[in-house]
Parts: sequence; structure tokens; C-alpha cells
Amino acid sequence: MRESPLKIAVLGLNDTGRLMLEAAKGFDYFTIAAVGDNDTNLAQQVAKEHNCAAYDDYRQLIIQNQIDCLFVAAPLHSCAEYLKMAIKKKFHILKAPPLARNFSEAAEFVKLSQNEGITLAVANIDRFAQSSLAARGYFLQNPAEQYFLVLAAGRPSSETQQAKWRNDPVLAGGGVLLYECWGIIDQISLNFGLPQQVYCPVLSTVEGVAGSTAPDRQQRLYLTEDSAIVTMKFNDTLSGNLLAGRAAVASSTGNQRQKWLIAQGQDTLVRCDDKSFEVADSRGKQLRRDEFDDDCLGRMKMTLENFGSHLLWPDKNHLVSPAADNLKNMAFIEATYLSARTGMPEQPGRILKMA
Repeated sequence: MRESPLKIAVLGLNDTGRLMLEAAKGFDYFTIAAVGDNDTNLAQQVAKEHNCAAYDDYRQLIIQNQIDCLFVAAPLHSCAEYLKMAIKKKFHILKAPPLARNFSEAAEFVKLSQNEGITLAVANIDRFAQSSLAARGYFLQNPAEQYFLVLAAGRPSSETQQAKWRNDPVLAGGGVLLYECWGIIDQISLNFGLPQQVYCPVLSTVEGVAGSTAPDRQQRLYLTEDSAIVTMKFNDTLSGNLLAGRAAVASSTGNQRQKWLIAQGQDTLVRCDDKSFEVADSRGKQLRRDEFDDDCLGRMKMTLENFGSHLLWPDKNHLVSPAADNLKNMAFIEATYLSARTGMPEQPGRILKMA
């Protein structure tokens, strides 16, 4: 246990980075020491708003400051080496999803943080969405229900503007699955476990198919995708499908929601999306429906509260989203991309064992 407040710095002042700053202002156990962004004017502007130091060089921010926590929102192609530098300097890290661009990079981050004895966590704000919490509570309270089908979907929000680096498979590491579907994949693995197998028959870009439907298997090289279909097999009685893409999804009520999940059981049908949770019986009669009005700022505040309170009082506060736990999500995504290249089902569990 240490005395508060925790000195923090934010790396990357995109929408997520500024959301982290806005959320941190509401806690007396955080004090903002520095912000960094490649855009010098933006860094200076935001630093002035928060009365802290500004940096346009991530390396200098880490070298020149002795902080407790580094919140990382910058894309990894611009800061991966500095993230490792921060870990070695004993900074605790809260990383905006995705954890990494690929499984090996994620495993390296996790191993390094464990060796250095620091806390590395992922800011999975969807774990604090009221609809997700309602769904999680229902699944835990009704363990006897046997589910046989899971349907899920994820899409970019209407406000999302894709940066140019997202078109580069080396810089980005992935497309819609890695970035827009991280939250729904996290919900799948959290509530149903890691699938035994995943199969990706469709992985495509705006300019054409980049996955397993390419005519020459030798040319099935992965590109950053903007749509995908993933088939999941959890066991002999439970399977599912994940749809990803801008046009992938309206919710079960017809509303355009960023993500949704449906679980069909023997006796119940469970539906969950960004703003609602619903349970119906086998005949379709509604047994429960909850609507929520929480937003990203509220979810981020809960994420930071969990992270900060864990650092200050670890014995009393369980960390909700440690990085090691998120290796399952990375294994799921890695296996999906591998399946798109091979044209065969792949095993996320085999990849997870590599860690």
C-alpha cells in the first residue's frame, strides 16, 4: 500500500486518451503530471487545460518523469518500444484496448510486466457497461442453464474515423476484429470461455476479399479487414458466430448498436447490447428487460477507479482486467487471422499455451 495521490501521465491524446484524462479528473487519488502526443500543438493545448507538462516525444516523457502510472492510448506502432521502457522504469500501465497488435507482442508485454513486478491492465470499459454487468450477473446466477448457440456482432461507431495507419497490416496488426470487436470478444470469452476452435471463412477489405476465399492459398496474406465472419466451436453442444463490420449489425430490437450478443439456451434466450439486457423464455415471452443510459465516460471512470484503488489498496480491491487475462482475447484474434490464411479451423487454446 502507498500514499495517494498517484502521479499519472497519458500517452496519446486521441479520443480515448482525452477520455482517460477527463475521467481521471474526478478522483482525488490521481494527479496528472504529463501528457504526450505526436501533435505538438495538441499536446500543449491539452497540457494547458490540465495544468501539466506537455511532450511531443514519448521517449522524453518517460525519461524525464518519475510517475506511478502511465495511461497508454497511442497506437502501438508509435509507442511499443516506449511502453516497454516505461515498464522497465517500474511505471504501472493501463493500456487502452487492444492490448497488442499480435499475440507474441502481448505475451512479451505481460512477461516483462511480471518480471518487473508492475501492474499491467487493459482498459476494457465494456466490462463496466451496465448491460454487460447485468448479463454477467445473470450468467453467474443461473449456472444450470445450458446454452447451445451464441451469436455476436461488432461494428465501428458512427463517429469512428479510421486513421491512415489502420490500412497498414504491419503498423495496425489487424482491422475490425482487433479494434472494433475487442469488447465483444472479451464478453464472449468472459462468459463462455475460449472457443476450442475458430474458423474464419470471410475476412475482407473494401478492395476485396483478403481471407480464405482467395483463389490461391499461397496468396492468402492477411490484410487489415473491415468485415469478417467467424464461426466458433466451444464444445460438442455449444457453437456460435461472430459478425464484424460496418454493416454487420442492427441489434435484436432493430437499433444500430455498436455491439450485441445473443445466447440461446434450452429454456431461455438472453440478449445484451450497448444499452440493454433482456431475457425471454423458450417461446419468446419476455421475462426481463433492462434499459441503461450509462456512457463511455462513466465506464472509463469505473475502470480508472478499479485500477487506482487496486494500486493503492491491493488487498481490498481486485483488478478487473489484468493484461494476463486478456491474452485469451489475443489468442482468439490470432487464431482467427491464422484461420483466414490457412482456410482451416484453428485452436485459440494452442496459441494461448505459447505464453
